[in-house]
Order: sequence, then structure tokens, then C-alpha cells
Amino acid sequence: MLSARAHPAGGIRSVRVTSARMTWLPLVAVLAITSCDGSPSADLVLRGGTIVDGTGRTAYTGDVAIVGGTIAAVGDIGSIRSVEEIDVTGLVVAPGFINLHSHARYQGLPTAENVLGQGVTTEIINADGGGPIDLDQQLLEIEAAGLAINVGTNVALGSIWAEVNGQKDTRPSAEQIAQMNAFVLQGLEQGSWGVAAGLDYKPSYYSTTGEIVAALESTASWRTVFTNHDRITPQSGFSSMVGMRETIEIGEATGLMPVITHMKVQGHEQGSIDEVTAMMDAAAERGVYTAADAYPYLAGQTSLAALIIPGWAQEGGADATRARFEDPALRARIVMEADEALVARFGGPEGVYLPERGVELTTMMRELGATSGGDAVVRILQSDNPTAILRFGSESDLEGILRYPATSVACDCDAAVGDVAHPRGYGTFPRVLGRYVRERAVLTIEEAVKKMSGLPATTIGMLDRGFVAVGMAADLVVFNPRTVMDHATFEDPSRPSTGIEHVLVNGVLAWQDGALTGDRAGRTLRRLAAHPARPMALEGDRSVSFSGTVTPDPEVGGAPFQVTFEVEQASEDLSARGSLIATDEGGQRGFSHVRFGLLQSEGEWAAFSLRVTDENGVERGGYVVVDGADPMSDDDGVRVVMVIEGREPLLGRSEGSLSVR
Repeated sequence: MLSARAHPAGGIRSVRVTSARMTWLPLVAVLAITSCDGSPSADLVLRGGTIVDGTGRTAYTGDVAIVGGTIAAVGDIGSIRSVEEIDVTGLVVAPGFINLHSHARYQGLPTAENVLGQGVTTEIINADGGGPIDLDQQLLEIEAAGLAINVGTNVALGSIWAEVNGQKDTRPSAEQIAQMNAFVLQGLEQGSWGVAAGLDYKPSYYSTTGEIVAALESTASWRTVFTNHDRITPQSGFSSMVGMRETIEIGEATGLMPVITHMKVQGHEQGSIDEVTAMMDAAAERGVYTAADAYPYLAGQTSLAALIIPGWAQEGGADATRARFEDPALRARIVMEADEALVARFGGPEGVYLPERGVELTTMMRELGATSGGDAVVRILQSDNPTAILRFGSESDLEGILRYPATSVACDCDAAVGDVAHPRGYGTFPRVLGRYVRERAVLTIEEAVKKMSGLPATTIGMLDRGFVAVGMAADLVVFNPRTVMDHATFEDPSRPSTGIEHVLVNGVLAWQDGALTGDRAGRTLRRLAAHPARPMALEGDRSVSFSGTVTPDPEVGGAPFQVTFEVEQASEDLSARGSLIATDEGGQRGFSHVRFGLLQSEGEWAAFSLRVTDENGVERGGYVVVDGADPMSDDDGVRVVMVIEGREPLLGRSEGSLSVR
């Protein structure tokens, strides 16, 4: 039997593969797809649904069988017998939605009612550069109370900047830059899905572009993303386009994939979406593929001070800012510059709503006797810093952003308990499906689902989620395409959406018949270095073949094993086909039967999902990765990763032959 020896904590580059908390590998009991008496069996079958599989291909009618935590069969599965069966005729069966931009509050993750009610099964947290630096500790704390959904992390670059350089506008030394870089690399080693920054937020707002590039030195080999809340400054004329261009420049300089997060065209630049997407296309043409995420609203949410009070006035934190309010000359300057920011970014004080008070800023101006919007903001901030809803854009720009091929849908929200301040917390994904698919036909249903599942998965390098395919994790959402819709508003932001019927997380029903079940099958997810961020490219025919002896990494241990496979998938095929043989040194075969799911490839890298039958006759899901140009190693040869459900992952290198087409 093929196996990998347990090894002490320390890690395989991006993960510690034998740690008890390493739950990116599904450690679950797995039933055989064939029962002891020879009759087919599964844990759950979703019968007769319209399958929109996350690839963007045309929807089709079929069944989905689930065994353990993975998808066992898709399409015409015949008379497979199951422990439970749900008739989903007339409903859409799609991959669970992946929210790339989450500010999840830990207390919300054990139930996650507001996001499960949107079809979300996975969240990537530490958005905008906020969050802990030690991701191992963060994931331990998150796991302690149980998880209703899956959670992955980003490296929190804003927190790193504040920890090393403080709250003031000072230039970091070379030693401080090196320390920041060490923290970033530590986070990547701990399995983060990217590096997140919020350069519009203080104190990382005070950094220069060059300093951020220096802090990200040596990250290119990780092939991950740089996700940034773009920096909008008075010096740029409050240009969101300049801020987005900086995100692309940082990605280009560091070798990371730039992601423009909660993408928007703000204030006085409204109407220029074609110019923005042309900038992104130009970057892609010179080899810098640029992705984005967006939510379907024309207003954002943050603290009242964050984007209105000038950066110099926020230096040193809230107490230092309030002290400046007491100086008449400084106060007058702050009010003037706050007024300029209000007009340029949000159309004036009319663009600000205070949800906790249920009042417009224009109303507060009258009540406070303020001379301007900026004056009202300063008066409020003297004793409070409430949440603000900030209106910024136009419908035509939003539709252009949603249509852009590299834009994923993300809610910029969190798994919350109870009330939220912005309707995106309950409505984002159903709003896209209801308003922008069914009502306005901005997207097809296949395009929308792709932007919620397969596209975000490939953007961050996730391999076992995001698609309805054999061997993939059974994260699934079932929704009614005729009724799915958001109902939350800015005045009543916590009204639940409707139309999300069932949600499965790792094969377990977390949401059934439109309500929580209370099951907590979510896991923390960590990224392997062999999971590159990449464009989604599934349109053409593709194939991969490999044959060689794989030597396991020293940190993993174990004996060499021989692997030979040939796998191909035509663009119109629902699943790949081929053969795979794996044998140990004694010639014993590790698998007696193999069925393939989705094949993905780029350059000299390829991965495919599959289900294998082990020596005990038990079927297990998983995936295989081969990489002929692994930048994490100076050694020649091919990187091979085999992750099979319930087994230690096999990680090693081979001098074998590889062909990817």
C-alpha cells in the first residue's frame, strides 16, 4: 500500500501535512460506492437537478452522488442507492460559493447563518490587510468552537506594517522591511491563500509603493495573489484608477497575481469602466494577469473616519486625531480636506449614511449645526467613530465590472451573528442571481455561478473545490432560479435572502429547506505551494501524461513509488478520462480502480480530481498535481502531489517524463 510516513511539525513549505489541524485534507469516514452485497450505495444523492458545474459550460440535467466528504458521481448515475435522497427537480445544483473577501467575526463562524443563506461554503478571511499575523494561532482559535463553513486565511499585510512600523508616517529601516518580509513568508508557510493589503487604510497608507514591493521580496515563487483595497489619495486627485494601477504595479514587480478587491469606479471617475478594464487587459497582455472581485451594490461600508479624514490627520491613531481637532487651525484644515474627499469620492455629504443611527449625514449636519459635511464628520468623531455607508458608483460601471471575465463575486462581508450594517451581509450572492441574472440578464446563470465558484477557486489556487466534478469536495448549493433573490436593504440590512434551498459543506447538509441544520462540518483550509493562482482556462481540449519514480520529500518520508498516468479531457466532456497506476517498491498496486473528474492545466503544471478504490475496496476522493516548473525548488525534475481522502498526502519529486498539452 502506498503511504507517507508522519513527520514532526515543521512543514512542507506551505503546510504542516501531519498536524491534527491540517484539515485541507478531508479526514472523514468514507463509504464505498459499492456496498458489501454488490449493490450501489452513497450517503446522499441529489436527484434530477439542473447542474451548473462552475466551469461556465451550459447547464445540464443530472444527479449528484456524495460519499463521505466528496462527490462520487455526476450526471446520469443510474440506480445508485443512497442513505438519503433529495429530489431537486427544477432546482439548480451548483458548487458552494467561495467568498474571497471576508471580514469574518469568529463568533459567527459556528453558525454562519447569513452566508449559508446565500450559498457560501468557503470564506477567505483577513481581507484588506487586517487580521492576526500568526495564522496558525488564528486557525486554532477559529476551529475551537466548530465551523459551519470552510475558512482559509490571507497574510494580513496591514497588520504586519502596523506591528513593525507603528501608527506613524515614518520610513521603515532596511531591518524593518526584512522583518515584514519574514512575517509575510511565515504566513505563506502557514498555508495562507494570498497576501491581502488595504493600502487605503492607515497606517499602511503611509507606505510607498517601493516599500510594499520590498516587503514582498521572494514571494513570487509561491505563485499566489496580492489582493489590495486600492489606495486613493488627494495627491492623485482621489483617483481610484490610479489606486488600481498601483495594485497592478505591485503585482508585476513582485511576481504575485494582482487582485483588485471590491472593485469599483468611484466618485468623479464614474463612467470610466471601459478605461479601467482596458488597463487590466493591457496588463494581461504583458503577462500580468489581473483579477478582481466585486459585490453588487453601489455603496460600501467602513468606519466614518477611515476614508474621509485626511491621512496626515489620522497619524498616530484615534486619540492623536482627536487631539488635532482641538487645534483651531488644524481643525479647519481637516474639515476642508474632509469636504474635498466627500465630494471627490462619494458625491458630497449626500453620499454618506450612518446605519447605526439610521440617519443621513445631511440630517446630522442640520442637527449639529455643522457648516459642511466635513464639519459634521469631525463633530461626530470627537466622541464616536460609527460605521458609515458610503455611496460611490454608477450602475453601468457595476455591470461592466460584473461582466469582466476575471471578476469573481465576493460579499466583503462576514459570517455574522444577527444584525449587520450593510445588505451585502445577507444579500450579495442571491442578488447577483436574482437581479443581474434573472431580471437584468447582465450575466447568464452559468457565468454567474462560475464567478461565485470556479473562478474564485482558480484565482487563489484552490484545487478540490469550486466545481461539481468527481473527486471534488462535496461543497454544494441548491437554489431555485425562479425565486432566488436578496431582500436586505440599506434601511433593513439584515433581512434574509430567499431561494437558497440546500447547502452542503463537506458532504453534510448545513442548510436544508431554507434553514440551518446546526451541523458544523466546516474545516480550516490551507494552501500548498503546488496550488498556483492562475487564470481559469477550461475551454479547450487538454491532456497530461506522466511516468516516473517519485521520491517523497525528506520532511514527509516514506519509500519511493512508481506512478504512470495518462489523462485527457475534451472541452465538451463533463469529466476527464484515462488511466493511472501507482505501485510501491514491491510492485503492489495502490489503487484497483480509478475514475476521473476535472482536469486543469497551465504551462507545465496540471491537476486532476479523481476517485480511487484502495486495497480494501473503499473509494476515496482526491486529486493529483504534477508540476514540471516548480519555482519552490532548484532541483530538476517534476513535482508530484497526491492527496487522497483519509490518507496522508504524498509529496515528492521525480525525474520522470511529463507532457502537458
